[in-house]
Amino acid sequence: MKVERIWIESEFIRLQDLLKLSGLCSTGGMAKVVIQNGEVNVNGETCTMRGKKMRAGDCAEYEDTKIEVEQKSEG
Repeated sequence: MKVERIWIESEFIRLQDLLKLSGLCSTGGMAKVVIQNGEVNVNGETCTMRGKKMRAGDCAEYEDTKIEVEQKSEG
């Protein structure tokens, strides 16, 4: 499984935006469909909420890729 890290500056990123930012989904519409079809796991469990707030330490899995959310430190 391929592992990618996505660094965020804000408190959280929504799951559908995370999939778009990572390049795993080319559009928000595609992200919405794969999430609602139960094709995405968040922290090891199937997640169908496209607006799920992903914070530092959370991870999402789609197809053969795991995306880890990391917080950019200030300074």
